[in-house]
Amino acid sequence: MARYIGPACKLCRREGEKLFLKGDRCYTDKCAFDRRPYPPGQHGQRRVKVTEYGIRLREKQKVRRIYGILERQFRKYFAEADRVKGVTGENLLSLLERRLDNVAYRLGFAATRADGRQLVRHGHLFVNGKPVSIPSFLVKKGDKVTLHTRSRELGRVKVSVEGVERRGVPEWLELDKAGLAGTVRDNPVREAITLPIKEQLIVEFYSR
Repeated sequence: MARYIGPACKLCRREGEKLFLKGDRCYTDKCAFDRRPYPPGQHGQRRVKVTEYGIRLREKQKVRRIYGILERQFRKYFAEADRVKGVTGENLLSLLERRLDNVAYRLGFAATRADGRQLVRHGHLFVNGKPVSIPSFLVKKGDKVTLHTRSRELGRVKVSVEGVERRGVPEWLELDKAGLAGTVRDNPVREAITLPIKEQLIVEFYSR
C-alpha cells in the first residue's frame, strides 16, 4: 500500500504546527518545527495571503498527515462518514481514531502512528486473539488488542509504553500496562479526541 516516505518534520512545518510525527523527538529542542517554525522551501518565510479555499485545504491536509493517510483513502473515509447517521465531521474523526495503527499508538505500544502501522504490518498485534496485519482495520466496542508474546520484548515497545503517560490514554480505551493489552471501552466521541482539528472545515472542503 502506498505511503508517504519523505521527511516527517517538513509536514509539521508546512502545516504550521506540531503534528508529533517523530515521537519523543518532538518534545526535545531537536524538533525542527521549534527551530524553523515556517514552511519549508526557499520561499517559506514569505508572507502569503491565505484564501478561504486554502484554509480548508490546509485543515484537510493536516488531518491526513496526522493519521498518515493518502488522499484516495481519506476521501473514502469521508464518503463513509457522510453516509452513516450522525455529524459527518465527528463520524470522520471517529473512523480515523478506530484504525488499528492509531489504536496501537494511543495505547502506547508505538511511539508514533507510523510505528503503529509498522507493528501491525509485521504481525505484532492481535485483535480478540486473532492476528491482524491491516493498519486500516477498524476496531469496535469490546475489542481487545494485545501484543504478540515475542513483541513484548522489543526495546522500542518497552520505551514507548514507559512514556505513554506523557501522551495519555484516551478515555475510550483502557490500557493494561502490566499485561500490554488494551480494550476498546466505547467508540470514540468528539469530546474524547483532543487533537486541534476543525473538522467542519474538512466537511466544507469536500462539499464545495
